[in-house]
Amino acid sequence: MSALDRATVERFRADFASALGRPVAAEERLALAVSGGPDSMAMLALAHAAFPGQVVAATVDHRLRAASADEAAMVAGWCEAAGVAHTILIVEDEIGTSAVQARARERRYALLLRWAAESGAHCLATAHHADDQAETFLMRAARGSGVAGLAGIRARQTRAVSNVAVVRPLLHWRVAELRTLAVGQRLPFVDDPSNADAHYDRTRFRALLRDTPWLDPLQIAKSAAYAAEADATLREIEAWLWRTRKIVPVGVENPDDQSWLDIADLPRELKRRMCRSAIDSVRSVNGITRPAFGDSANIESLLDALEAGRSATQAGIMVSVKGNVWRFAEEPPRRSL
Repeated sequence: MSALDRATVERFRADFASALGRPVAAEERLALAVSGGPDSMAMLALAHAAFPGQVVAATVDHRLRAASADEAAMVAGWCEAAGVAHTILIVEDEIGTSAVQARARERRYALLLRWAAESGAHCLATAHHADDQAETFLMRAARGSGVAGLAGIRARQTRAVSNVAVVRPLLHWRVAELRTLAVGQRLPFVDDPSNADAHYDRTRFRALLRDTPWLDPLQIAKSAAYAAEADATLREIEAWLWRTRKIVPVGVENPDDQSWLDIADLPRELKRRMCRSAIDSVRSVNGITRPAFGDSANIESLLDALEAGRSATQAGIMVSVKGNVWRFAEEPPRRSL
C-alpha cells in the first residue's frame, strides 16, 4: 500500500473535525464502523493516516449471509497488519425476514455504540457519503417528507444512551472517489450483494442517480445540508415552545408518563414538531419501542385528525383533543374478542 497524498489526508482530517464540530484532540480515541465495503475501508485507511495511533475499528457480523464472517475477518486482518485495534461484533438474536434492513440497522448501531463507549471513544464514525445522502434525500422527497426528513443523514448525531456522537466525515465525498482510493491503495474490500437488490427502495434510487447524469449527488447533498440547517433552527424554536407550552394539569396521577400541549395559534410545522417531541417523550417514559418511530415517519394523518378535533393514534400513542390542548398518552390495549 502506497502512502496517501497529503492533500487527501488533510481534506479528510478537516472533514472529520467539521463533522465532529471541533478539532480532534491529540490522542483522542476515534471509533470507526467498518463493514468491509470500499467506502468504509477507504475511511479506515484515511483515518489511520490522518490520526495515527488514535483509531479503533469494529465490524458487525449480522449473520445474514454465509460470507459475512469471512468479510469481518478480512477487515480484522488489514487492521492487524496496520496496527489498528479491531473488534468483531456479532448479532446474536434473529433479525427475522421482514424489514430486514431496518432491523439490522437497529441492532448494528446498538452494538457499535456500546462498543465505542466501552472503548473510551466519544464518537463513532460511519462511511456514509454524498451518494448515500442524495439517495436518502430523493427517497424521502418521494415519500412526502418534511424538513426534518429531507435533512437526510446528519453529519453529527449524539445518542444520549451511550453519550457517543455518531459522525459522518465523508458526506462531501463521492462514492466513486472512495472506490478509486480503495483500489489505488490496494485495500481489501467486498461489495455487499444487497446493494444491487432491486427489492429495496434505496437500490432503485441508486440506479436512478447512476442512470441520470444531470442529477448531481453533490448538489442534492447540499440541499440536504440546507434542510439540516433549517431543521436545527426550528428545533431551537421547538425546544422553547416545549418549555413554554407544555402543561401539567393539577390532580392528574402519574403526569410524567403523559404530555399535554397548548397548541393555540401555532402554525402546522410547529404543531408537527411538537407532536413528534410529545410522541418521543411518552414513548421513552413508557418504554415503547414498537412500532418504530423517527424523523422520517409521516404524521400528516394524525395532524389532520387533531386539527379537526378528533382523537387519533400513532406509534403506540393515543392523542386526544380538548380545545387548544392536545393530550399524549400510551395507547390503551386493544380488547380481545
